[in-house]
Amino acid sequence: MTYLPDHPEKFTTAWLAEKLGFREAALKGFDYTPVGTGQVGDSYRLRLDWHAVDGPATIIAKCSAADPTSRETARNMNLYEIEANWYGDYAANVGVRTPYAYYVGLDAEDIGNFMLLMEDLAPAQQISQMDGCDAQTVALALNEAALLHRAAWNDPQLPETAWLNYSKGRREFIGQLLVAVYPEWCARYEGRIEKNILEMGQRLVERYDQYTQDVAGPIVLSHGDFRLDNMLFHDANGRAVILDWQTLSAGPPMPDVAYCVSTSFADPAVRAKHEKTLVTGYYEKLALPDSDYDFDSAWRDYRRYAFSGFLMGVLSAMLVERTERGDEMFAVMAERSGYQALHLDSLALV
Repeated sequence: MTYLPDHPEKFTTAWLAEKLGFREAALKGFDYTPVGTGQVGDSYRLRLDWHAVDGPATIIAKCSAADPTSRETARNMNLYEIEANWYGDYAANVGVRTPYAYYVGLDAEDIGNFMLLMEDLAPAQQISQMDGCDAQTVALALNEAALLHRAAWNDPQLPETAWLNYSKGRREFIGQLLVAVYPEWCARYEGRIEKNILEMGQRLVERYDQYTQDVAGPIVLSHGDFRLDNMLFHDANGRAVILDWQTLSAGPPMPDVAYCVSTSFADPAVRAKHEKTLVTGYYEKLALPDSDYDFDSAWRDYRRYAFSGFLMGVLSAMLVERTERGDEMFAVMAERSGYQALHLDSLALV
């Protein structure tokens, strides 16, 4: 079996140089520091000291989570496998701005062991999801969503690709899990999240089977976790850079859009003011014939999938390592999407 280290402390200079495309003796040394806020993957910035070769000065290494709970969740949900396949099959060809991958490793015998070496896009920066951002920043993100969705719009291979369809086989399990964990989740956030959002969530849990039924509409490459913490901004070309492809799937496009819009605004009134304009901009960027997907259909689906961030906030909070920041992040995610779903009367479409 090919050696696959799962943390920079286990890297050798020879292994790292070879994976970056250089002779083994070309790298004199390196050091590393943690970056990012990932829940099921740990990332590090490596500073590289080369022997007279034009290698990158820094790279980012994304590793399997050190926390055993988060790592087991990633293994059970095939998250590392999905991200590895994204870089192998799609990243270079769909036009969305994403970091260049120097090396992607997935242990065939232990899919909990994963390694991604990718370009460091500093000074591009992450914007804290909990802080939120303005409408212009959300529009940059939605431009990339449109490129991603348009790239394989209704491609007949999408429903036939096993690794893009794991979520469909888990619908019954997720529905049962929601029933089991939702009371505990409500108890955790009682007093932090408004009662009307918690009550709406209970009605959604009761209708989860209806919510997840296949409905007519386009099938695309759907990111699945399309939020500020998984993006970088202010890179050299002014585009948003999309990270974290562990939840990619074949699915409808509008969950990504609704999730991004809902979770990106700290003030629900500001979100409500801008959201139709933002959805219109996304739709125009798709540049599809109206006969394929008219705007009224897109807006209806946007309303229906306003629960995307709420469900992610509930499930993720109960499945990964619990931290103080994580608790607040998932609360913000669920709360903002909850406000959106209430405002759009999304339950009426389930």
